[in-house]
Amino acid sequence: MAHSAATEPATEGESTAAPRSAVDRYFEITHHGSTVPRELRAGLTTFLAMSYIIFVNPDVLGNAIVIEGVDNVFQQLVIVTCIAAAFGSLIMGLIARYPFAQAPGMGLNAFFAFTVVLGMGYTWQQALAAVFISGVLFVVLSVVGARKAIVQALPMSLKLAITAGIGAFLALIGMKNAGIVLANPDTLVALGDFRSPTVWLALIGLVLTAILMKLRVTGAILWGILATTAIAIVFQLAVYVGGEDGALVPFAGFDGFPIAAPFWPGDLAFQMDFPGLFTTAEGAGQGIVAGAVTVILTFFVVDFFDATGTLTGLAHRAGFVDEKGEMPRAKTLFSMDGLAAIFGASMGTSTTTAYVESAAGVEEGGRSGLTAVTTGGLFVLAMFFWPLVGAVPSAATAPALILVGALMMEGVKDIEWGDVAIAVPAFLTIVAMPFTYSIANGVAFGIISYALIRVFTGKAKEESWILYLLAALLIARYIWLE
Repeated sequence: MAHSAATEPATEGESTAAPRSAVDRYFEITHHGSTVPRELRAGLTTFLAMSYIIFVNPDVLGNAIVIEGVDNVFQQLVIVTCIAAAFGSLIMGLIARYPFAQAPGMGLNAFFAFTVVLGMGYTWQQALAAVFISGVLFVVLSVVGARKAIVQALPMSLKLAITAGIGAFLALIGMKNAGIVLANPDTLVALGDFRSPTVWLALIGLVLTAILMKLRVTGAILWGILATTAIAIVFQLAVYVGGEDGALVPFAGFDGFPIAAPFWPGDLAFQMDFPGLFTTAEGAGQGIVAGAVTVILTFFVVDFFDATGTLTGLAHRAGFVDEKGEMPRAKTLFSMDGLAAIFGASMGTSTTTAYVESAAGVEEGGRSGLTAVTTGGLFVLAMFFWPLVGAVPSAATAPALILVGALMMEGVKDIEWGDVAIAVPAFLTIVAMPFTYSIANGVAFGIISYALIRVFTGKAKEESWILYLLAALLIARYIWLE
């Protein structure tokens, strides 16, 4: 598959030219065959692809975080989401120097709100304490090299499958956001309503962006998002959520000047309740301590494999994984994920983690930490200009996710599909991600099936013991933590 210069993997575009500035030298921009403008553009693309979290995360967490006498909880959650995303992305870019952004994770926020708080009876302060503890566990395992060892223990076929699975997952997210596919109680999924302007806007954006990429237009994905947004605004298409009961409406302009001064979310920050987490009598009837441990381990296990799979897939796509399956600064990379979770919990949000939408920036050419720093900086600005973010409909970012998903499927050609022992685990990894709406499940299905096939075909000694330990732990997780 031919790519533009902006989308070549780093290993294929590394340069020996001398750095042009201190920023270039620190982020190794020229070394990765990139440029400062390209990194900035990639950061903006990533931000646009994941900016929906600014509004979606408060909407989800708002179901569980209710503070008597406080009527601006939603606004505080918006600020907290931006702060957590900014911090997570900045440390990933500045310290780990990878082009991957972080923000409060979807799925984990729903588990936080609907299962832990509303279902198991913990307070939101106690749930934040559980997220904090799980983040500490992330950092500890990263510092001692456990996460790096796990990544190295995975066979290359599973790493390729993880990347492709993330691509399929991204495509499903994009199609869902565009309304191209819908939930159906009889068939699980079904074709969307093609009378909807959202569907047609996304399809126009998909074709337009693909054409720009084929013509090797610099910044094709970003231009596609902006052009699709312009079409929605100029033609007053009903693609924005804003009507009664979530009905879609045309862009209504900004309510006053599109600048909103941020404020300190004092009702949410540093409200973690550690003693209460281990003394509450709830916990779905599992006992006080057992219930708390279950909550912590579930946060930990789900995000561990979700984030590890995401970071591994993105790193492979960006060209950071060498022929031995190793990544530079791997301990630091994984530590930043845990540190972001700790900080996010301190601020008042569910687990902050690496975002798969970072693939949009990678495909736009982002190869250094400057991409993530740019995304983090834009989340800071979003606290002032969040109305502008609302001008980009999900139908405009959906085509980018679908196209990036298509590009991430490229690695499947290197999987040995003729060998059942390799093909089946790879296939399960790829399809489980979109089918279960979880990167973590895809990684788990792949590891478990690969390990079992190896053991029962007499090939167990060919793989690392870590692989079999992971498989056993994952099986235990499905039995006892689900």
